Amino acid sequence: MLPTIADVLALDTVRRGNPRVVAGSDRLDSRVRWVHVGEVTDIAHLLRGGELVLTTGIALPDDPDKLAGYVAELASVGASGLIVELGRKFVRELPRCVVSAAEEHGLPLITLARETPFVQITESVHARIIDRQLEELRASEQLHEVFTELSVEGASPAEVLSQVARLSGHPVLLENLAHQVLACETAGRDTGTLLASWETRSRAVAPQQRTAYDASAGWLVTMVGARGQDWGRLILLCDGEPGPRDIVLAERAATTLALGRLLERHQESLERQAHGTIITGILTHAYADPDEAAARARAVGVPLTGRKLISAVLRLAEPVEPDGQEQLARLGELADATAAACREARLPALVGALDQNRVGVLLPLPPRVFAEPALSALSERLRALFPAPFVLATGSVVESLRDVRRSFLEAEQVADVAVRQPDGRAFYRLPDLRLRGLLHLLRDDARLQTFAERELGPLLAHDAQRGGDLTRILRVYLDAGRNKAVAAQKAHLSRPAFYDRLRRLERILDTDLDDVESCLSLHVALLALESFRRDVPRG
Repeated sequence: MLPTIADVLALDTVRRGNPRVVAGSDRLDSRVRWVHVGEVTDIAHLLRGGELVLTTGIALPDDPDKLAGYVAELASVGASGLIVELGRKFVRELPRCVVSAAEEHGLPLITLARETPFVQITESVHARIIDRQLEELRASEQLHEVFTELSVEGASPAEVLSQVARLSGHPVLLENLAHQVLACETAGRDTGTLLASWETRSRAVAPQQRTAYDASAGWLVTMVGARGQDWGRLILLCDGEPGPRDIVLAERAATTLALGRLLERHQESLERQAHGTIITGILTHAYADPDEAAARARAVGVPLTGRKLISAVLRLAEPVEPDGQEQLARLGELADATAAACREARLPALVGALDQNRVGVLLPLPPRVFAEPALSALSERLRALFPAPFVLATGSVVESLRDVRRSFLEAEQVADVAVRQPDGRAFYRLPDLRLRGLLHLLRDDARLQTFAERELGPLLAHDAQRGGDLTRILRVYLDAGRNKAVAAQKAHLSRPAFYDRLRRLERILDTDLDDVESCLSLHVALLALESFRRDVPRG
């Protein structure tokens, strides 16, 4: 990790110059990529960002506007800071215009009261940067073999975290964007203590970089994701500031987790893979024209044009096995049995795995064939071929490929709810799940988690920090249809006390609770938050 401005100021070569921070004292954690000595005014175009600029100021102009412009240009190109040695151009202190400009642009500004050989500063800082880089390179080489092997073997998140804990000696956790723990390796610590009030603690740690250390929490945090879509965070609990090896370890583990999620596929037949690719392409709008999807389906013997289209989703009704490979194998067997049942029922269909929990079916029916008898026949044959418990859920009948995605969303939603309490029906449809069911379906989507965090984050953080109950008050208010009198009664508060809480809610959320659209967004975010928390496995 690159040194900070604070690290540079702690060096003996700098301390001998009697440094004083005159601006940007809140930005001393800025990283220093390099040290650049320059006495010319137009130095900004020579920089690439992250440089700490050293100058005596001898060539700087006297004009206050030009001096302010000089500071502004350094800030605009991303310089990490400016150190000015007093005594030549500026005798005892810097002009006020320089200090004001530095404060305005957030550029750390330091003066040296004594003459200091700049070469000693550059040598000290550059030696530290290079040493860190070499240390990171050695650590990377040592860890490369371990995580390459994990990637090749398709290791589960639990196996990856186990290696991280073994190599670091620290507890490590993987969480999603809603701050729910997906996997945990305690490294010998007490699990209950480690996970106590996890969501509250995690919300308080929000670094700006993809990989960063939060000193107050003692957490090294790195984002997990691929193809520009982050879906979680890997957190290493450290006893002190992490070294380069810990940082490389966390980042390599995060990469392995992201790669594993991309490559987590059961070894299906070529037919199942082809069908799954077409279904996924339709659902993700990968085909620029629906005719392209129809042509691809026709090429595998499934005509889609001029047909009524029914989307179906199948899920195993038995508890998920701890062994992910066993689960994928059973899902593959279900997909193959479904394809065979479709053939027996003379129903050409696209059948393929949607993910590690669901099998998707796109069933095209001729205009005169009714959906219910066809689905009943399919279910009967499938249960004969595949005796293990499963649920078959369907979406609405649609006439166009453009509407298939909506139909699949309905089917997935029904399947996710029905699999929890199956009652033996041949197949399930969407009766009255409405918004709650939709949010349940989308609960693992990072975009929904991000939306909920954006809407409720300040409120949840406020309650977490102060042990408050304003989130409950907001829910009571919205459940009462924004009727303040009814909500106050349900909250067991007097009207003045309840109104006071509403005013506090408006300040915290920076919104108007009399605005219908704002309240609708908040209500949806609360329902989404409930779906995240309800889905967390109980220990």
